[in-house]
Amino acid sequence: MKQGFLLSIEGPDGSGKSTLIQELASHFSDTGREVVVTREPGGARIAEQIREILLNPDHAEMEAKTELLLYMASRRQHLVEKVLPALERGALVLMDRFIDSSLAYQGYGRGLDLEAIHWLNQFATDGKNPDLTLLLDLPAEQGLGRIQANRSGDVDRLDQEDLSWHQRVRQGYLQLLDENPNRLVKVDASLDLPEVLDQALQRIAERLSL
Repeated sequence: MKQGFLLSIEGPDGSGKSTLIQELASHFSDTGREVVVTREPGGARIAEQIREILLNPDHAEMEAKTELLLYMASRRQHLVEKVLPALERGALVLMDRFIDSSLAYQGYGRGLDLEAIHWLNQFATDGKNPDLTLLLDLPAEQGLGRIQANRSGDVDRLDQEDLSWHQRVRQGYLQLLDENPNRLVKVDASLDLPEVLDQALQRIAERLSL
């Protein structure tokens, strides 16, 4: 049996994570390998219910530490219920957000203590890290512009944040990239989708034998 592999896709809002993941899933499914696509927050029944609480725009009064702890609860349930079993089967797991999102959004975005978030991440995951993380990078203004142009549904709670908050999130991701060069690799998300996909596949091929 092939060893399972956890590939997380990170990036600020509007960076195109979901679209890229679908393209990657199609590519690797054609190789005959089991591919599991999932997301945070969510990905499992209880975790999806927590997601609804987190993103509900009526919950604007949610305090930053409450937000962080809800993300961690969702993360734990999702990991044990869906991700770890898939990895044990030898699947390639493509995850839309994982541990780095908490550091970027709640750490750099909200200003919560980074060491505390690191500890909570380790506690929630029993130290499980992605095998590789693709960081889709683009300016916050461009990402928010894409969201506005493509919006077809309701606004969620995080959509209500101002530009400066999204800029802090992006800078947080870039800081994480500098601190974790062996696990995080950058993909220029400002390009057209075929070019982004090509970059992503090159980055994966440089690190993996999938």
